[in-house]
This record gives sequence, structure tokens and C-alpha cells, in this order.
Amino acid sequence: MNRVKTAFARLWKRLLAAVCVVACICSVAACGSGDEAGKIRIGIKFDQPGLGFKKSGTYVGFDVDVAKYVAKQLGYSEDEIVWKEAPSKQREAMLQNGDVDMILATYSITDARKNAVSFAGPYFVAGQDLLVRRDDTSIKGPEDLNGKRLCSVTGSTSATTVKEKFANEVQLMEQPGYAECATALFSGIVDAVTTDDIILAGLASASRGKLKVVGKPFTQEYYGVGIKKGDKAFAKKINAAIESMIKDGAWQRAVEDNTKGTGYKPNAQYNPPKPTEGE
Repeated sequence: MNRVKTAFARLWKRLLAAVCVVACICSVAACGSGDEAGKIRIGIKFDQPGLGFKKSGTYVGFDVDVAKYVAKQLGYSEDEIVWKEAPSKQREAMLQNGDVDMILATYSITDARKNAVSFAGPYFVAGQDLLVRRDDTSIKGPEDLNGKRLCSVTGSTSATTVKEKFANEVQLMEQPGYAECATALFSGIVDAVTTDDIILAGLASASRGKLKVVGKPFTQEYYGVGIKKGDKAFAKKINAAIESMIKDGAWQRAVEDNTKGTGYKPNAQYNPPKPTEGE
């Protein structure tokens, strides 16, 4: 009988311990969600100079500036923004799971993505371009890349576009990130880097004059604000904020501030864009 009582007592203690652990976990989770209560959660890139970049605990870049402006128009101060890293492969899931309220992370509006999420915007129209060394005068466009070495990021279709449409004899090289591509360009391992022009402008700005954007974009990429699918009212508010940013000159200032010293100018045929998506 004593053995049964002892065994029961041990079991009861274990159950109490388990309940305490669950309570503690719930408490921590509640604290975490409490930290975000009344705030707006925005997904950005943390590793793209000039667009979304985490620097000494602060966040800088064109996407960040647009996000701050939109948040302010929606009634949130800067200290009411919770910044969250939004890697390309996780963006749809983050919106679907409610981890963020919106995403500004060089997020191109496409029909395929609109099956999973909705967009507001666009707030910028980028175009695929080339980044080369400052003293290189031999590459003026993608058709000049035959026999040259071209870097792009693993999983990107940018380099394939160049090979299939402009220079079938180009040698392709992949790196895990654009910073690695820029390093390969610095050191002469490759002759050019390709992706969206404003991303390249951010890399050029960070290079202290050693790199330049060719300035002849050959595609169009409409950057949108990713939001939960079907939220038309939210899209309309975001679009109004973007429109206001364009009208009062803050949009142009944000472009210039984040591409300073590169000579970069957005394609005037498409920029600034008309934000009507998602309404």
C-alpha cells in the first residue's frame, strides 16, 4: 500500500511540474505577444544594403524608409514598429501565419504570389541591370557579356535571363548572397553582377565608389507591400500613404539618400509608380 502511495505521490509531483513548465512557457509567450500589442509588425530584409539592412541594432534602406512613412500614415510612430526579418522563401508563410502585418522586402508583385497573399503598391519599379567595376567601360549592357563571367545569387533567375536572351556565351557563377557577388567583382573573379537595379545601387553605394550600375535596365519588377490575402481595406490605406509619400517629395528623397554617390536614377518611364494594387 505504501508503495502505491509513494508511486502516486511521485506521479502527482511530475504532473504538477509539467503543469508549471507549460504555465511558464505560456507566460513567456504572453509576454512576447504583449511586447507587440498595439504595434505594427513589418517584415524587411536585414542583409540588403540600400534597401533593408540591419546596422548596429538599427534598420536602414529605401524599403525601411517607405515602411516608416506608411506606418506613420497608418498612425504608428517609429517606436511602435516591430521589425522582422523576411527572407525571400518565408515571405508568404509569414503573412499567412500572421507573423507580420505587412512586408516590404524587394517583394515583386506576381500572379503566382497573389494565389497566396495580396499586395498593395507598387511603391517602386525596379529593372534588372548590371553592376561592374568603376573603371570598366567594356560592359554597357547584357549583350556585352559573351565570354565574360557573371555572378548572381543561388536560386535567382536573373543570370539565366541574361544567358537565354542576351549573351549565350556568358559564364555563370552563383554565390549565396549579393555581398559575396560584390566581393567576387571587387577581386576580379567575375566581371559583372546582375539583379534588380536598386539592389545593385545599394551595393554600389556601399562600395565607396569602386563599383557602378550600368544603368540600362532590361526588365521590370514591381515592388509591392505584401499583406494578408484579400484585405482590400488595408491595401487602400497603404496605397494612400504611398501616394502621399510620392506627392510630398519624401519618396524621391528616400531614393536619393539610399543610392548616394552612385549616379543611380530610377527608370523614369515607370517611376514613381501609381499605387493601385489590391484595392
